This record gives sequence, C-alpha cells and structure tokens, in this order.
Amino acid sequence: MKNLDIQITSDFICPWCWIGEANLEQALQTSEMHETTRLLFVPYLLNPDMPVEGKNRKIYRTEKFGSWTRSQAMDAQVTVTGKASGRIFNYDIIDKTPNTVAAHRLIWREQASGNDATRLVNAIFEAYFRDGKDIGDLETLANITGDMGQDRASTLVFLKSDEGREEVLQMAKDAQRRGVRSVPSINIAEHTLSGAQPTTIFSDILRRVQAEDAQE
Repeated sequence: MKNLDIQITSDFICPWCWIGEANLEQALQTSEMHETTRLLFVPYLLNPDMPVEGKNRKIYRTEKFGSWTRSQAMDAQVTVTGKASGRIFNYDIIDKTPNTVAAHRLIWREQASGNDATRLVNAIFEAYFRDGKDIGDLETLANITGDMGQDRASTLVFLKSDEGREEVLQMAKDAQRRGVRSVPSINIAEHTLSGAQPTTIFSDILRRVQAEDAQE
C-alpha cells in the first residue's frame, strides 16, 4: 500500500471541521491504511475581515444568524453531534469569536518543518470549543504549544513576527480559487467530501481508494 496524503481544508472556528476530522480519524483507525496515511491541513478563513482582537461571540453570532436564540439552537445541535464523535463543546464559556490567522500560522510552521500537525490541530480546537480559550491571543497559542512540550518562548517569538502570515493568507485564497466555499473540505485521493461526513462515509471512501490502488 502506497502512502496517502489526505488534505483537510478547515478553520478553527468551524465546529463541523473538528467533528469531521474526528470521524475521519475514527475511520482511519479501523482501516488498513492507517499507518500509510498523512493528514495535511490547509487554512481557510470563514471570517477574513475579523479584527485581530476578535469579536464578542454573542454579538457576532446574532449579526450572522439573525438572533441569539437561533445561534443557541445551532450550538445545541453541534454539542449533541460532537458528543457522538467524541468532541466536547462548551459554548456557554466561549466569550469571543477569534481571528484564526495566528492559529493557522502555527499549523503552517509545524507542517513546513515536516511534522505531523494533527495533535496540534486538535489541541487548538480543544482550547477553543472545550475550554473556551481565546485562540486568537498569542499568549494562549504559545501556552498550547508549551503544554505539548514545545518551546513556548520561541513559539511566542514566531507568533509576534509576520513569518508565515502571507503564506497562510495565500493558501486560504487558493482554496477559494479551487472552489472551496464551505468547510471542512476533505480530499482523499481523487475524492472530495464536503461537510462533517459520518465515519461510515469516510470508511467507504478509504476502501474504494484502497481497491483503486490495488488495481494499479
């Protein structure tokens, strides 16, 4: 079985991105392709004009969806779906919708160094959705990497620079040019899946890719 790169285009404020990744990882765990598969993360900006300091979540969601009541109903649906996928959402402790460029820059740096960014991606998602932290704050992001055993001080120096910023912005623009209009968008070989697909769908695609590989 040859190596397989799975490309995941996502944003850290998208709950379905986290759920979709969880379902994909579960499918991979039960697949023969687990050991030969690498996840590659591509940045997407759902709010490209978000202020650097972020925005009060209640105000932002009310403006976006028309009412806070509707937003809360959507959050409740996500919480139930997330729990079934092993993802915990604590919306009641999230005060701010963050600017996610800095978080994407961390993932860019990790992958540019040749490292698997999956653990860091999940740590950032957890910090936001489970722990209610402001993942647009540079100190918070540095703490996340520090908790993972990385050098916090050097991470903070990186975050306070502009390194990787233009690359992340360009990658997000390129995703839109490729036709990505919603996330997650997951590419497995020649197959593109949009949205938080269930584990069974990912498993079916992985089996199909494995069969296609065997025929080559």
